[in-house]
Amino acid sequence: MTDTPFCLVYVTARDRAEAEALARRAVETRLAACANIVGEIRSFYWWDGAVQDDSECALVLKTRQDLFERLKDEIVAAHSYECPCVVALPLVAGSAPYLAWLGERTLAG
Repeated sequence: MTDTPFCLVYVTARDRAEAEALARRAVETRLAACANIVGEIRSFYWWDGAVQDDSECALVLKTRQDLFERLKDEIVAAHSYECPCVVALPLVAGSAPYLAWLGERTLAG
């Protein structure tokens, strides 16, 4: 395996409509080459001093690591949450044709 300059960005959204809007914004601005809406998830987390239990929608974006900060800023600006989950997970390997496509479909560096 070799390190790649790409990452997956995991985001949780209030609902499918918000996930779709965030996905479209990320791809249309070419900050992500692809967005997958995983669907409804159930989340347990601490907020306002208590454990919360909510339905959310998970979103996975595929992009270059050097675009993460811009993508994160776009998502945070458009997101309904006060403290949205936007985290990057590095890709350590992948199929060469797919990684080439991912690089071609994002903004030039």
